[in-house]
Formats: sequence, structure tokens, C-alpha cells
Amino acid sequence: MKVIIVGVGRTGLTLISSLSNEEYDLIIIDKDKKMVDSITDKYNANGFVGSGASLETLKKAGAESADAIIALTPTDEINLLSCMQAKKLGVRYSCARISSPDLVRESRDIKKQYSLDYLITPRLDAADEIYQNIGMPGFTKLEGFFGNMISIMDLNVLDNSPLKDKMLSDIGKMEGQKVLISAVLRNNKLIIPKGDFKIESGDNLTITAVQKDLPKTLEKLGVKRHKVNSIVMVGGGRVAEYLLEKLERESVHVTVLEIDKERCSYLMERFPKFKIVYSGSDVIEAIKEAGIGNPDMFISLTDKDETNLVISMYAWSCKIPSIITYVDNPEHVKLLHKVNIDITVSQSASCALKCMRFLRYYESIDNDQLIGKFYLAADDHVEIIELPAEENFKLLNIPFMDPGFKIKPGIIISAIIRDGEPILPSGRECIKEEDLVIITASRKLKIRSLYEILA
Repeated sequence: MKVIIVGVGRTGLTLISSLSNEEYDLIIIDKDKKMVDSITDKYNANGFVGSGASLETLKKAGAESADAIIALTPTDEINLLSCMQAKKLGVRYSCARISSPDLVRESRDIKKQYSLDYLITPRLDAADEIYQNIGMPGFTKLEGFFGNMISIMDLNVLDNSPLKDKMLSDIGKMEGQKVLISAVLRNNKLIIPKGDFKIESGDNLTITAVQKDLPKTLEKLGVKRHKVNSIVMVGGGRVAEYLLEKLERESVHVTVLEIDKERCSYLMERFPKFKIVYSGSDVIEAIKEAGIGNPDMFISLTDKDETNLVISMYAWSCKIPSIITYVDNPEHVKLLHKVNIDITVSQSASCALKCMRFLRYYESIDNDQLIGKFYLAADDHVEIIELPAEENFKLLNIPFMDPGFKIKPGIIISAIIRDGEPILPSGRECIKEEDLVIITASRKLKIRSLYEILA
């Protein structure tokens, strides 16, 4: 698949890094020659210097024979124009990132107007991710949802975890268990576990759970979701604005500290329900002077990773039970995960994942092997993919425990959706025609259809 990527910021770099080891013909367009040279030196990609909105530049990049374009510049209008121009030249599928609240609200009309196949709204997505993790402790994160039926959870096993020293077969026998551990990272090495696998302190688990039973599941896993009555939010940018819109529906006291006076005035008028405080340059001092006390939750949302790191460490020192840190640099994410102090949300990582979903979906359409939902987990070591079971799949109606049911190593069937109902598979379960099968597989296997899981 020939893919043009316009704009090599943090998201572009994350996406290129993720795609570079796969079978994509990558073409990069950016105005920064040094950046283009750096990318083409490091990765197997061709680069062109110029504007992605220029027909001439797009022609040089081979847009007339490209399968897809992904526009990720900081300017919404350039992204939209790049996709529109590329479509005129013959690019089959287009994806643009937009950030402006006005454009986000008009996304349906914009898709039609610019003939877009996919729109990414990273700040809105970040707000959604933060919202779904409100009250979660730092060692657990709700990573994604497959519709309204299946949840994907990331959990670090601590010394006091009820999962420590348990065999997977023991967890399967837990009363009312509605979970399946589908992947484990131990010392940064991927393990697709079997029933005799023993969980150790320090393991990072990827867990599949039935969403409607999530509260009970969290309790069984030793995860206490804190009741949140008060939130302190530092930074009042667009992510904060989207998050405040969601929190308006909740009975929660919110204090927002913002460094820009004009932005403070806007937020005060837009959200009279919440307390908006001008912080000045010394945020920590402003937090102390605001008399905020000990809130149930701290969310750092400034546009600087370093500031967010400092704020989160301060909140951690104050023993705030739930902390979310907004960071974009992957090294900063790893730093926080090492000390295990809070949940991190990365706009670039989330945006890159959406780009990969876009590519996987249209790639599967071209190959007549439709991929449904798609997710990366276990520090991007595994893919979680929803695949349809068709009538000629040769393992239909064979119980998983049957010796004849053979699939490749590095793959586990995490869940099945049958007639709109989620099933976490046991040994007696089987795949039936028209099931949606959710598999967890090592990325190295490059699974694109259910037939490819066969041993």
C-alpha cells in the first residue's frame, strides 16, 4: 500500500516509526528539509520538501498512483486542502487531522465537502480518553472499547495485587470472572500466556473484559475506582475545553488553572459552573495559593510535557488518589510508567493509532478481508483485531479445547461477539459462522484475516 504522509511532527514521527517495519511504501512531505532528510535517512521512506496542499508537490510525490494520504500538519486548513488536492489527482483514500472546535463540530459536513474518508480529532479523542479514566488508580488504564460490549484494560501488577502469584487457570475459576488476560509484558518481552502461566509482580497485563460487568471486574482485579467529587485541572486549552463539556453533565466540582488571561475570561464565560483561576507562571505556587486543598483528582493539561511532569509529581507527593498526565514525548511516557505514579494520555500516540486503523480498514477492503475494530496494546507489541467468521473458515464449530482446533503461536482468541452479545471464550466455546472474533496477536505475525490465524 502506497501511503503519503503530510507533516512530520510528533504524530507523524510516531506513525512513521510504527509503519516502517510493515509492508507500506511510505512517502513523506514536509516543508522542513532537515526533517525530511532525517526521516529518509532513518527509515525506508521517500521524502519531498514542500507543501502537501500543492498540486505540484503532490505530483512529485506520486499522488496519482498512491493508495492513501494522511495529512497531519498543525494547520487544519492545510490538512483538508492536501486531502482534497490528492483526491483530485487520484489518491484513493484520504485522512485529515483537525483540531479547531468549530471544524470538529462540523466534521460530518467537512467530510462530504472535502471528499474525506476519515477524520481524526486528536484533542477530542484525548478528552474522551481522560474522561473514561476518571477515578482510575495509576496502575490501571482503560485503553479502549470495542463498541459498547468489550473493554481493553492495561494493568501493572503490584506487590499487593490479588493477581500476584496466580496462575491464569486460577483466574478463570474466579467467581463471576468476566476477564481474559490476553497478553503480558515482562521485562519488555511479550508473552501470549496459557493456563499454566504464573503472574508476577511487575508484569504488565493486557486484559479483555465484558464492558457491562466492568465495575465488578475491576473489584475482582483489586482495582478501586475512586469516587471523584472534585477535580483540579491545570491548563485550559482545547483538550480541557472538550473535557469540561463532558464534565458539565456530572455532579463534580472542577477548578481550572490557566496561564493566559484571555483564555481564562473565555472559559469563565463558557463554563460558569466551574471555577476558573488565573495561575501566572508559577503553577505550583498558584495551586497552593488557590486554597484547593486535597482534590480527588488532578489532571495536567498544559501544552508542555515538562510542566505536566512537574505538576503530576507534585500531585503525587500530595497523595492525590487519581492523577492523569497529558504528555506527547514517548520518553516522558516511559519515565512516568517507570515510577508508576499516574495514567498518561498521549495525543500523538492516540492520533497515530487512529491513522493505523484507517490504513488497516481500507487495506482490508482492497483485499476482500474486512477488518473491524483495531487496537494496539502491550506497548504496541500486540494487535487486537476484530475479524468476521465466514462460512468457509475451517475451524467453525470446533471447541477450543479440541485437538483439532489449531492456531499459530503468538495468538489468543480474546472474545467473540455473537448476535450482539459478548462472549469471553472457555475451552468448550467455539467459533460460529457470522461471529465477530476478537483476537490478540503479536504484531510480528501481521494478521489481516481470520484465515491467517490457522496453524
